[in-house]
Amino acid sequence: MRKILRITLKTFGVILVILIVSGLLGWWYVSSQFLNFEDDYTEKEEIPKLTIDGYTFLDRNENGVLDVYEDDRVSIADRVEDLLSQMTLEEKIHILKGSGMASGIGMVDPEEGIPGVVGTIVATPRLGMPALNLSDGPAGLRIEPTREGIDRTFYCTAFPIATLLASTWNTDLAYKVGDAMGNEALEYGIDVILGPGANIHRHPFCGRNFEYYSEDPLVTGKIGAAMVNGIESNGIGTSVKHFVANNQETNRNFNDTRVSDRAMREIYLKGFEIIVEDAQPWTIMSSYNKVNGTHTAESKHLLTDVLRDDWGFEGLVMSDWFGGSDAVAMVNAGNDLLEPGTKKQWDALTKGHDEGTLNMDAVDTSVKRILTLIFKSQKMKGYKYSENPDLKAHAEITRKSASEGIVLLKNEATLPLEKGKNVALIGVYSYDFIAGGTGSGDVNEAYTVSLEEGLANTGFSINQKAKDAYHEHKTANPEAFVKPEGMSAMFNPYLPTEMTYNAAMMQDIVAESDLAIITIGRNSGEGGDRVATDDFLLSDKEKDILQVTCKAFHAANKKVIVVLNIGGVLETASWKDQPDAIVLAWQGGQEGGNAVADILSGQVNPSGKLTVTFPVEVEDHASNVNFPQNGLPMKMTDLLFGKDDIPEDKMEENVDFTEYEEGVYVGYRHFDKANLDVSYPFGYGMSYTNFEYGEMELVHENDSLKITVPVMNTGQVSGKEVVQFYISKDSTQIDRPVQELKAFAKTVLLSSGETDTLRVHVPVKNLRYWNESSLQWTLESGTYKIKAGASSRAIKKAVQVKI
Repeated sequence: MRKILRITLKTFGVILVILIVSGLLGWWYVSSQFLNFEDDYTEKEEIPKLTIDGYTFLDRNENGVLDVYEDDRVSIADRVEDLLSQMTLEEKIHILKGSGMASGIGMVDPEEGIPGVVGTIVATPRLGMPALNLSDGPAGLRIEPTREGIDRTFYCTAFPIATLLASTWNTDLAYKVGDAMGNEALEYGIDVILGPGANIHRHPFCGRNFEYYSEDPLVTGKIGAAMVNGIESNGIGTSVKHFVANNQETNRNFNDTRVSDRAMREIYLKGFEIIVEDAQPWTIMSSYNKVNGTHTAESKHLLTDVLRDDWGFEGLVMSDWFGGSDAVAMVNAGNDLLEPGTKKQWDALTKGHDEGTLNMDAVDTSVKRILTLIFKSQKMKGYKYSENPDLKAHAEITRKSASEGIVLLKNEATLPLEKGKNVALIGVYSYDFIAGGTGSGDVNEAYTVSLEEGLANTGFSINQKAKDAYHEHKTANPEAFVKPEGMSAMFNPYLPTEMTYNAAMMQDIVAESDLAIITIGRNSGEGGDRVATDDFLLSDKEKDILQVTCKAFHAANKKVIVVLNIGGVLETASWKDQPDAIVLAWQGGQEGGNAVADILSGQVNPSGKLTVTFPVEVEDHASNVNFPQNGLPMKMTDLLFGKDDIPEDKMEENVDFTEYEEGVYVGYRHFDKANLDVSYPFGYGMSYTNFEYGEMELVHENDSLKITVPVMNTGQVSGKEVVQFYISKDSTQIDRPVQELKAFAKTVLLSSGETDTLRVHVPVKNLRYWNESSLQWTLESGTYKIKAGASSRAIKKAVQVKI
């Protein structure tokens, strides 16, 4: 039974009428309450210097005396305590909220800020504390590329989407991507990147799945931690998001996630926990949704009891933009920073202090966390950013990571291709590749390499008749090929109209080409979820293209390849038998076309593996009965006004809720438990070579399972293999998954006949389950089976151990 209620549009309609009628008065209200311009809180341009005992310091409060907090020889903790003791009540409350969203909509003078940043940590001018810049960036920085009066363009690198990056199963490579991203932030003057995303792929329809890594929390945690460590190696902060159980965009401001404590601990919290343990990110971002009746931004249980007390998180928590409902409750719960900051929140905090509802100990704790981040920042250290990051070097990292995350789903004696072949590119996305998703995950990159360009760059020729057909279609449908820009691009995915091919046209194409490549494109993003028709399922036009192309080319004994340029899972079971090869390219950032060409040509041997399951039917997901199916997009007004107070007597009819009835059975955990067939299993991916697994060895020592397994390349070409280690419990006394991923490792590039011995450690504590009766992690004694596999359904070796 569906258990998702629908919010009425009455509230938004009323607000829109008020704004239209009020005119300038309405704009004044929005600017004062939401954009929150603050002329009296601007950063000082010049800070005097003091020289003491041969050392030069910044005299931040201009009193001619070196205060403790100004002395960078002193520990950050002591500097923070000294600075806190000098702050007024107004300064403390002020620093708890950002300066407004003006910069995020381009309303910033380049001389005073960085156009395109979506938030700040405000300056404290009297004490010389600078403002810090917060920028979107799950797949690359999102800042404005052009600035008035400046004759240059400020491009950023569009890196592969998170799901593709996770598909590399290569933490070292993820670290390098993070390092490059962090360097761009450093050189453009960004202090904190709002990412990476660490939510779980609970269901294929979540519009922001491309920002997230996997349906599995271990993959999410390990790849996410590598990204965080890479970014923060530059002295740039990250804000891991969206904490927690933010698994749908539909009604995200009102939705109440109703989930068991066990599922929260084992599935939805676990990835964040691993990131905290392995990386200690500077910040974590609380999500819009409620969890079991309480906004995450107001949940002391989540933000303090779990995140701080249980895990030892040391950084600050910031809200998602306009997240939370009660500013006082947010700070009291441990949500330190309110973004982007509104006058309404400032007034609420001040009133809370006057009335005694604002916990001043909580305020001091939050202020100290914010000050600690400021002292850690490069801006506080006086770093002079260049605005000239090495975009060429970062493009090379993008291409390498994109090619390593591409997954070969099918290959019947087709790939790799010989260079020089004449390739017929079918479908609009072969010529107009999608670099990444929309919304806050979008990037203003300098270029996007299409598949056409990538193949031409790699030595293939492009069939002219197929290309002419595309350009005729584009000319006949000009409006469909206009890409949304600015704020519009955040909420309107670019999806040009697909082509049609008749039999005669296809015969002409077949006659002058050696093979065909059909590209199927999908895009989604912030503000809306996906749907089944023409999205998860192929459209009628796509089915026709596939049928017509395969029939014509196969009749001429020529091959057909399908390239999936997509941001989320789609249905493949009904049509995957038609083409000769299927390449899952995901969305590879600006070098996507080159990366796919590297795979098709054999220049790179595919080694990517799925971090999500491809089901036979979407209904096979246990979560499907409790996931919104209409995909209604979010409106701009939802972002600004979605948190207005709702009367108690109207709450039930205005607030959505989603029951997570499936519990821990998400992704492969569900499919394995239910013994369901899948189109492609979790962990699956083909190669141009073959691998043989040697005997697995296990040593139980010091509360850790030390596992080794040799892997040999038995094929003819060099390649890499991902080995996944699953653990199951024999004769279990509790309801638990059939198997769970507990470790993974990837070989080096192995030449033919070469062997790499992989070694992983699995702490025994990671075998525990969350006991809802005792509210603690519990280890079930008995025999466990440790399995090494090429996928969740291709187990190669297994050993047992008694715990």
